[in-house]
Amino acid sequence: MEKLIAKRYIKALKDGSDAEAVKNMSDVFATLAESFKDEKFIQIIDDPNVSASNKSEILLQAVKSVKSEKINNFIKLLVENKRINIIPAMAEALRKDIAVSTKTYEGIIYSNKAIATKIVEDLSNGLSKKFDSKISLTFVQNDFDGIKVDVEDLGVEIHFSKTRINAQLVEYIIKAI
Repeated sequence: MEKLIAKRYIKALKDGSDAEAVKNMSDVFATLAESFKDEKFIQIIDDPNVSASNKSEILLQAVKSVKSEKINNFIKLLVENKRINIIPAMAEALRKDIAVSTKTYEGIIYSNKAIATKIVEDLSNGLSKKFDSKISLTFVQNDFDGIKVDVEDLGVEIHFSKTRINAQLVEYIIKAI
C-alpha cells in the first residue's frame, strides 16, 4: 500500500522537474530514508505526543541544506497528511524510476567461492549488452553452492547450482541407460 501511495506522491513531485532535479530529490529522500533506520528517530516520528509542527521542523532541518522550496512544501504536505512513514518507499521508488529512465542498474553476484574482478566485469559487460543498459555488478560471498547473478530492478536472476547440475547429470545418465 505504501508503494502505491509513494508512487502517487512521486508523480506529483516530479511534475515539471528535469532529470537533474529528480536526481537531487532522490538524493534528499534517500538521505531521509536512512534516518528511518534509527530507532530513536522512528520513536519520535511515531510518537503521538510529538506535534505535527515539531515533526515537520525535524524533517525540514534535515533538508535545510538543499534550499528547495518545493521539497520543503512537499515535506510539510507529508506531515499534514500523516504520510511521513512513506518516505523510505518514496526514496526507493525514486531510485528505481531514475534507474529505468537512465537504464543504469546495479546487481549482485553471489557465490561461496571468490570470483575474479575480471569475471565480474565480463559478466557486467555481457548483461549490459544483452539488456541494452549499463549494469554494474558487485560480488558478495555467501553459502550459495554455485553462482547466482541478481539484478533486482530488471527482474533478472540467473543461477547455476552445482547440486542442481549434478542432479540433472545423474538423471540424464539414468535415462541414457
